[in-house]
Amino acid sequence: MESKIKIKINGETVEVEKGTSMLEAAKQVGVIIPTLCYHKDLCVAGNCRVCVIEVVGQKRLSPACATPCEDGFEILTNSLKVRNSRKYILELLLSEHNADCTRCYKNGNCELQRLASEYKIMEQDFIRLVPFKNYTIDKFSPSIIKDDSKCIRCQRCVRTCAELQGVNALAVAFKGDQMKITTFFEKALNDVICTNCGQCINHCPTGALVERNYIEEVWDAIADKTKHVVVQTAPAVRVGLGEELGFEPGTRLTGKMVSALKHLGFDAVMDTDFTADLTIMEEGTELLTRLKKVLVDHDPNVRLPMATSCSPGWIKFIEHLYPEHLDILSSCKSPQQMFGALVKTYYAQARKINPDKIISVSIMPCTAKKFEANRPEMHDSGYRDVDYVLTTRELAIMIKQAGIDFNRLEDMHFDRLMGESTGAGVIFGSTGGVMEAALRTVYEIVTGREVPFEKLNIIPVRGTEGIREVSVKIENPLKEWAFLDGIELNCAVAHGLVNAKKVMNSIISGQTNYHFVEFMACPGGCLGGGGQPIPTSPEIRQKRAEAIYAEDAGMPLRKSHLNPEIIKIYKDFLGEPLSEKSHHLLHTKYVKRGM
Repeated sequence: MESKIKIKINGETVEVEKGTSMLEAAKQVGVIIPTLCYHKDLCVAGNCRVCVIEVVGQKRLSPACATPCEDGFEILTNSLKVRNSRKYILELLLSEHNADCTRCYKNGNCELQRLASEYKIMEQDFIRLVPFKNYTIDKFSPSIIKDDSKCIRCQRCVRTCAELQGVNALAVAFKGDQMKITTFFEKALNDVICTNCGQCINHCPTGALVERNYIEEVWDAIADKTKHVVVQTAPAVRVGLGEELGFEPGTRLTGKMVSALKHLGFDAVMDTDFTADLTIMEEGTELLTRLKKVLVDHDPNVRLPMATSCSPGWIKFIEHLYPEHLDILSSCKSPQQMFGALVKTYYAQARKINPDKIISVSIMPCTAKKFEANRPEMHDSGYRDVDYVLTTRELAIMIKQAGIDFNRLEDMHFDRLMGESTGAGVIFGSTGGVMEAALRTVYEIVTGREVPFEKLNIIPVRGTEGIREVSVKIENPLKEWAFLDGIELNCAVAHGLVNAKKVMNSIISGQTNYHFVEFMACPGGCLGGGGQPIPTSPEIRQKRAEAIYAEDAGMPLRKSHLNPEIIKIYKDFLGEPLSEKSHHLLHTKYVKRGM
């Protein structure tokens, strides 16, 4: 059966696969068709009609994103009829849009603004026909601000929440000119089953959904000379920040990022990767303890698999949708919150600083981290463990506000004490990274040998598939772990909450026999987080992942238990993994939220 067809685009003959959309076919010949509701991550909707094109012989214009090519089609993308139609559609969208662009958080990175500029929408012919609407702004969430006055009802956020995350916190309500994007009973995002993952922000083409930013609060803290402001940076930030500053996706800028943070005035610049390594020590030991209780002691109160707890979006997801299964979660806090607790205890003690003078700031690729820092459970240091969370985008804004020429910065190193890390900590930024880091350490602890994969790269847990599995056979373990001899350690990785739901359902139904599962709320893991630069596409996520693994490969140490600062903190402060002090500072419990 013939799979290729021939069509004409603006008079140029092109051969495409049968079923190719007109939008994709046009790209093949270098013709850019504008879009608003279309996104590579999402199903085709054809809502906005900005992408209309003319098929010769047909009376009506067709949406390029939703119309497959047919053999012999002659397509016009720039006819007078098409240009006028696009212009009118944009004018109609702008007539209902709060166009106070200079005060908008998305100013300069708004898809509607860009199209209005390209098509030179200078007049508002329809604005006098639009009745006044008393729009509200939802600012109750610590992570997300929802402004209906800037919504163009493209429904990308709705499809994101349903298709990528399986949460359905957002939905379409009403019809015609009353249509709006809202929540259950029009409640605030803070009062519905929102995981704060921020994927709706990443996919929103305007400023209708943005992160709640804490830039001014951090500037005030830096300016207060009575405060000691400590900043930590997550691994995914170093491979995403450059996109906001003119670099190609996937550019690694660790040294320049550290330099920029010091130029901004932070008193100490340290690395979340340090507590990623610490997480592996705690979580790995917890896994081995659980395996012994289940396989040897047959403790009825302990369940397998053990699920990772580093992703706050995933944690809130399971709290809402699977509240009866919280016992599978590792009790470990995320690296961000471990760091926050230690900054105001271990670091304060070592530096002889009063903890109430310390302001703890984190730079994260994730909007859910803002919610996590705000949780009442996160005060084990005796203070709020993390005071402010900024996204990668917010850090880029601060760098621009400070007038820093990023290209001219010299590479600098993280400050010591909580700034040393290994490649295992770095790969936390990518889906599968927590699993790979854990296996590197757990296998070596149990057997005294390196993981039986080439150069420590555990390829089966890497990749972009939504769910991935790997089994590691334990052979000839050390005497202490003899009960694991011959065991196939069955592990799984899931990223994107819709995939998390599939894995959870398979666990509950007994279809799988996993021992350890890594869950990440966002597609691609943290590198595709809701606080990363926009746009984020499958291709961009892939480049960021390649940069993460390149950074890991170049590190002198690649296993968490070899980090000298990790060895030191256990010797000087924590004692050992799962000690009473580490339980108090580094572990937590979760909340049954229900539906």
